[in-house]
Amino acid sequence: MKRLTKEDLLNAKKDELAEESKEWINVGYSTCGIAAGAQEVLDVLRDEIKKRNINIPIKTSGCVGKCYAEPLVEVCVDGMPRVFYGKVNKNVAIQIIDEHIGQKKLINDHIYESDTIAKKVVFVQDTDTGKKKRLRDFCSAFTDSLKKFDLEGKVEIVRVADSGVYNRGIVVRIFPDDFLYSGVSNDDIDRIIEDSIVGSKKIDSLICGLKSKQLRIVLRNCGIIDPEQIKDYIAHDGYRALAMVLEWDDPEKVIEEIRRGGLRGRGGAGFPTAVKWGFARNEKADQKYIICNADEGDPGAYMDRSFLEGDPHSVIEGMIIGGYVVGASKGYFYVRAEYPLAIERIHKAIKQARALGLLGENILGTSLNFDIEIRLGAGAFVCGEETALIASVEGERGYPRPRPPYPSVKGLWGKPTVINNVETLANVAILIYKGGDWFSKIGTETSKGTKVFSLTGKVKNSGLLEVPMGTTIEEIVSDIGGGLIDNKNIKAIQTGGPSGGVIPTELHNTPVGYESLQKLGSIMGSGGMIAMSEDDCMVDIAKFFLQFCVDESCGECAPCRLGGPQMLKILEKISEGKASLEDLDKLRQTSMVMQNASLCGLGQTAPNPVLSTLKYFEEEYKMHVIEKKCLAGKCKELVSYAISIKECARCGLCMRECPVDAITGSKKEGFVLDDEKCIRCGRCFEACKFGSVVRY
Repeated sequence: MKRLTKEDLLNAKKDELAEESKEWINVGYSTCGIAAGAQEVLDVLRDEIKKRNINIPIKTSGCVGKCYAEPLVEVCVDGMPRVFYGKVNKNVAIQIIDEHIGQKKLINDHIYESDTIAKKVVFVQDTDTGKKKRLRDFCSAFTDSLKKFDLEGKVEIVRVADSGVYNRGIVVRIFPDDFLYSGVSNDDIDRIIEDSIVGSKKIDSLICGLKSKQLRIVLRNCGIIDPEQIKDYIAHDGYRALAMVLEWDDPEKVIEEIRRGGLRGRGGAGFPTAVKWGFARNEKADQKYIICNADEGDPGAYMDRSFLEGDPHSVIEGMIIGGYVVGASKGYFYVRAEYPLAIERIHKAIKQARALGLLGENILGTSLNFDIEIRLGAGAFVCGEETALIASVEGERGYPRPRPPYPSVKGLWGKPTVINNVETLANVAILIYKGGDWFSKIGTETSKGTKVFSLTGKVKNSGLLEVPMGTTIEEIVSDIGGGLIDNKNIKAIQTGGPSGGVIPTELHNTPVGYESLQKLGSIMGSGGMIAMSEDDCMVDIAKFFLQFCVDESCGECAPCRLGGPQMLKILEKISEGKASLEDLDKLRQTSMVMQNASLCGLGQTAPNPVLSTLKYFEEEYKMHVIEKKCLAGKCKELVSYAISIKECARCGLCMRECPVDAITGSKKEGFVLDDEKCIRCGRCFEACKFGSVVRY
């Protein structure tokens, strides 16, 4: 492709910028997909296509968000629904070529998402776990009824693995009308066929009533475009916002549009983006900088990695617009070296953008000059803080610096510098393209737009999700995440990583937003969200996150350097049953000192997990201190195990699982646990299916 001008992007139609095939096979090829086996799947698909001389392109994309279903393969064939197959292995890949491509037949049990078509298709799923026979019987009855209505062969019934609805009994989705019914029984089948399949009319009494809780704005291209092909990004309105900005030729208008949209920083603090850009713009200097903070270090967080692997050009476009607004001619990606695929794709994206005149000198035929370099971080968590990040880019050790002056006044090499995180920059282009008024209608009064979360922990459907601000924690965990594994009770949700807090079940109707989560003693942070069950100990959770902060402390200031280890020692005493109630007061006092006196955000927020667990689960702390018990069984010194001879089924599984031979006996005589040999690992307790291993 030739070097582009702003007129090319403003006036050309999509098909003039890039040709898109109407049929394709798309393999999710992000880090999570590759780890799950996407490379083998991709190789098999390519081999089978070549071997059979089938003329259909195979492409790769970033993460679609359904991490629990990786590897994912999207198939789009004329006359059939566009579907995502999940948990694809070598055999399923061959089945896709044989049946979906060759026979125009959908593959049961591997569909995780689907689109509309002209042919009537009935997708069914039993959303209650452990009901496979009920689903088989339902599908068999549905097939018999289709014969009765003389519709055999004219309507396809497909079992799906994930319909996006959970705990609603049998769910039926009818295409192309897209009727979604829940709680369906065999008695409803004839009515569904007569009214909805033959008559294309919905049945109000069966309508599920659930709408998708997600709204993909930042993730709009992830899993859709090939991140290594700039033409794919351009075909999806890429770089049109940049062309609009250059056509306006008014930086203040851009700032006003972002202010009208209400965009706030997605890295944690939520500082208004328009204000930050305005500060830097108003500074007089011969050189200014834009830095993309991709130093993602929170345990369980992988949003930035997925953006950069799946849609790097959206972040680059946001950086160029930011550079234009503040008067910066240089940008830096600060990416931790643990993200090799993200780094590779950023490199390719920068190279392709330069070739088309989107980076470098005279961008899009204008006087704008802006270019980008990559700087690799060594993985120091403290370098997520702005001034420590700047020191690292400069080649110095990542120590935070006192503020003011703020980076927008005196930043990289003493010059005005704007630092935005990946998700913030990924919002810029779509906000400009669709307008600040459009963006501001999404979310809440003080928290506009959407937020991307990485939902992990004990949840059934872990992965990336994007929801409008104001969506409740309950909706995220239960409706999108599907609830907890093994249908256990939710005990708490941890948000904001090591800087965040723990939120108990009774507060899960709280809408996510900057201020609403702060009121609970937590933060939204960059978007980590960890689901915890009744098997999790809050003392152990607080100890885990505090240990992380202690390990990652740079040691520059005494409150963090000394306070963190002191708090950690107290938590260790509590988990060992050696603490007193006075130690709980010491935790609170030390936390206050760290919050008020630490130099940077790491030390100031490190006590949050401790304080929030103390606030909402104080009785659990007291049980550790007074009764010397840990009901969750995580604090080994406070737990013992025994085998109830009366309840024992004498299967021997507990003995086989014990790593230190603390369990002896036979199926004839029964089994006995030696408490002195026991290391309190809990493997016997978890292995026993009959409740004969007792924890006390």
